Amino acid sequence: MREQWIKERENDKTPTQMYYAKKGIITGEMEYIAKKENIKAELIRSEVARGRMIIPANINHKHLEPMAIGIASSCKINANIGSSALSSSIDEEVEKLKVSSKYGADTLMDLSTGGDLDAIRTAIIGESEIPIGTVPIYGILHKVKNKVEDLSIKIMLEIIEEQAIQGVSYFTIHAGFLLRFMPHIAKRKMGIVSRGGSLMAAWMMHYHKENPFYDAFDDILKICAKYDVSLSLGDSLRPGCLYDASDDAQLSELKILGELTKRAWEKNVQVMVEGPGHVPLNQIERNMKLEQQYCHEAPFYILGPLVTDIAAGYDHISSAIGAAVGGWHGASMLCYVTPKEHLGLPNAKDVRDGIIAYKIAAHAADIARGRKGAMDADNAMSDARYGFDWEKQFELSLDPDKAREFHDETLPQDVFKEAEFCSMCGPKFCSYKISKDITKNYDLEKMEV
Repeated sequence: MREQWIKERENDKTPTQMYYAKKGIITGEMEYIAKKENIKAELIRSEVARGRMIIPANINHKHLEPMAIGIASSCKINANIGSSALSSSIDEEVEKLKVSSKYGADTLMDLSTGGDLDAIRTAIIGESEIPIGTVPIYGILHKVKNKVEDLSIKIMLEIIEEQAIQGVSYFTIHAGFLLRFMPHIAKRKMGIVSRGGSLMAAWMMHYHKENPFYDAFDDILKICAKYDVSLSLGDSLRPGCLYDASDDAQLSELKILGELTKRAWEKNVQVMVEGPGHVPLNQIERNMKLEQQYCHEAPFYILGPLVTDIAAGYDHISSAIGAAVGGWHGASMLCYVTPKEHLGLPNAKDVRDGIIAYKIAAHAADIARGRKGAMDADNAMSDARYGFDWEKQFELSLDPDKAREFHDETLPQDVFKEAEFCSMCGPKFCSYKISKDITKNYDLEKMEV
């Protein structure tokens, strides 16, 4: 099926997924996703037409496996990778991509800021079967040799189209941060923590002009429509600490993102909206509802949110807690956080740890939302555990390698793969075994209480 889809896609020089959806046409991508996710193709079409779902699938990413981001589909996760000015290796970034794909990332963002950005991006897209996203401002700044004041709309549009031609399936565009929001920043404890947002702030203050991404938004839409690149409307003013959560800066930008969403839909460009950040647990549900209200139910793509600011070294856990709650209350995709968040550039192991934390969060969200079949694997795992089927337990785990590794650390011999106990309880204190013996020896259903 996938090979047939690729062959059809290679001959596809047609308009966007949203264009087809509005025309009532079910595309090959929609059919593929319907079979993969066990949902009706017509539902996918109607959700894409409505703007509640996107299919990020640049026409130039030939070997892409179609996927969908939206409340009607399973909760997705994104992995961030990328070089920095202090560490740049194409091979290392490709290795991070392979780890991301192996452990279940649904999309991947290349956030490279150092080295040969075009070569890194080309290598990643060439090796990837999942959609690749970028933040074009990084490439734009690289083009002007890190002099933000030399940024121009002409250069912006050139870099955006170059990346679209390469096969990037979604762009984070920081177009919702307007000059008039600058006074809100002064009230914050941590100002602007978005790299793209801080660069836009520097440009706007240097020239005292409006955000160039906002001014050039219609031109950006033309490029996106030409290659069917989805927009991920960036949250330049996301809160970087709990103190700044849900403040005037964040919510003012969110309202503008809602306006930009409608403008994009008018041009048949697919949109998702990026969200916070750092948010106390009790404010997450409200944040999800506000995005649905302000942004017309466009898919919400959230970073975490982190529910505490003091988990340095464990921010993948702090943020996965928030991500699960956000997914439960309507977020469509969760952007992972690694243990190195706030501390350094993640390596392949950190990428793996972040992905697994977020696969747990996304799966928990699907269960909480009552998604059909979401608990099937959990029920199968329960049967495998109660039946001491160790191989099945490994197979069903989100990280089979880790599950097998932990079991083998304490009971390495092959004979223990069929043992009716583990090293925690041993053969005499296994509650499963004791419980099964009770059930076997007594008719509990007929027992008088």
